Amino acid sequence: MSDLKVGEVIVVEQATGAGAGDDAGPEAETAAGAAPSSEGQGAHADQGSRRATVKRVGVIFGRAARGAAHGTREVIRSNPTANTVYRTGVGVVGGGTVALGVALIPLPGPGALVALGGLGILSTEFDSAKRVSTKANAAAKEAVLVVKDLRDRRKAARAE
Repeated sequence: MSDLKVGEVIVVEQATGAGAGDDAGPEAETAAGAAPSSEGQGAHADQGSRRATVKRVGVIFGRAARGAAHGTREVIRSNPTANTVYRTGVGVVGGGTVALGVALIPLPGPGALVALGGLGILSTEFDSAKRVSTKANAAAKEAVLVVKDLRDRRKAARAE
């Protein structure tokens, strides 16, 4: 099997080294298209091939989901009523997330990150939110760099 398609189930029965008839249970197929072999390889090699297969299948499903979401969004945009309802829903969910994040900022926890997530939701539909989100993300990255620099200076001062 060279290419996986959306909706395919990949299950390969693998026999253990004890006997050809022993069933080790379903195993994911490797990226090369063959069942993982346990001969001459440790458990790490089998896990690596399974991870590679899982990653490959995940990429395929991710692309399919992205394509389906894009197509669905285009259908919604073509209908003015559905577009208004969708944008209103995004506005309510994104705005609520931003409000929740702002309310959580004084408390211990990830309040600022929740607010940035809400801006990200809003930025999927609103250009002004996209601009604010870009600026806020840049400011957050700058703050992280400042904190890392301050931490490194403190470690250097303690080492002296």
